[in-house]
Amino acid sequence: MVSAKPSLLLICLAMIGWLLLKPTAGPAKTAIIKPTTPSPIRFVVQGTTLIDQDQPGTDLFLRGIGYSPFLPGETPIYGAAPGNDGRYAEHLEMITGLGATYLHVFPRLMPPEFFIALDHSNLIYGQDVWIWPYQEDLLDPAYQAKTLTDIKEVIDHTYRVGRPDRLLLFSIGDELQAAAVAATNARHPNVKDYHGAHLVVTGRTASEVAMAKLVDAAMTYELSRYGQRHLYCHTSWTHIGPIADRPDLEVSEADILVPDMGDLICLNIYTYARGVRTSPPGSVTGSAYQGYLEQLAAETTRPILVTQVGLSTSPIAPKPWVPGFGGHDIDDVARTYRSIWQDIRTARGREKIYGLAFFEFIDEWWKSGETPTDTEAHQPEDPEEWFGIYRVARDGTLTAKGAIPATVRELFTAP
Repeated sequence: MVSAKPSLLLICLAMIGWLLLKPTAGPAKTAIIKPTTPSPIRFVVQGTTLIDQDQPGTDLFLRGIGYSPFLPGETPIYGAAPGNDGRYAEHLEMITGLGATYLHVFPRLMPPEFFIALDHSNLIYGQDVWIWPYQEDLLDPAYQAKTLTDIKEVIDHTYRVGRPDRLLLFSIGDELQAAAVAATNARHPNVKDYHGAHLVVTGRTASEVAMAKLVDAAMTYELSRYGQRHLYCHTSWTHIGPIADRPDLEVSEADILVPDMGDLICLNIYTYARGVRTSPPGSVTGSAYQGYLEQLAAETTRPILVTQVGLSTSPIAPKPWVPGFGGHDIDDVARTYRSIWQDIRTARGREKIYGLAFFEFIDEWWKSGETPTDTEAHQPEDPEEWFGIYRVARDGTLTAKGAIPATVRELFTAP
């Protein structure tokens, strides 16, 4: 008679078989800036700490606003900057009045009047450097060369027209598309490491190597041309990582992108985004948003900046399969801003989080350039046009969206 209870030998054999068949993790991803690379002059990173050396010992939690001041009739689609006029004095006075300390600037080449207005404020800024995120091969030499030329133009503009002493960081790239990441990785399955002049990454995907090469080249150019450098990051979004154990991501686990190829982790973290909405509850507020932040803080060894978070007040939510993308009433936005602030300020690991930028200051009529007349209409079915804290009229007049500005002011002026 054969016992129904398996023998110890059979159990051991089964465990050995499972271990042999179990997929093994690849080499750990690493990213370091070489010790020989000069640190920036004013804003520096030491471990997971972000420091303003002009104000050592002060709280450097960035109370930020995303800033893209294109007015109706203007668009960056063809390379133009926002107008060089008096809007910036008005805007920056309003932003300062909200208690903001940081501007996350999206236009690549801001005009002189912006920097004159900046001189009359206490604001610092970060410069987003948008790159084409749909490229099927991010390592293509022609793409890398063209992108680096664009990056150099932004760096040169910073020293020629901008205010290097008020600049926190350059962000190289913003929200690479999932299809571009997957296609690049498939084209270059054996590209795992990069040893640059200043940045070394190992155990990576080809897409991560592509971003590392651009960040390293930007650092090299700034140091060689101007004798100093600023902080650098690559801004990513939760749809493609860095947290991998989520069921709703747009990439496979093998294609996860970890944006640590720089000094900081810069990440757009929206409450309704993939990877966030499927997170476990946070330890204090119980929200999925806090749960995401806490896991992110636990997994990273760099300071974290939430580079975008906000809600669209578009009258129409055009994609019911993307809940949260548009269609929010104004009161909902104010409540959500409060909960986001509470999530961040009470999160386990919050000492690694150095601020956020509410997206964004004003609505942007031009988005996203779908038609030649897109800049002339505030389309109710396009959520991208309605993320502003303020409405903007056709003549450029700004009006508050209900209690949203007052809510931001209350949060930003709190301890």
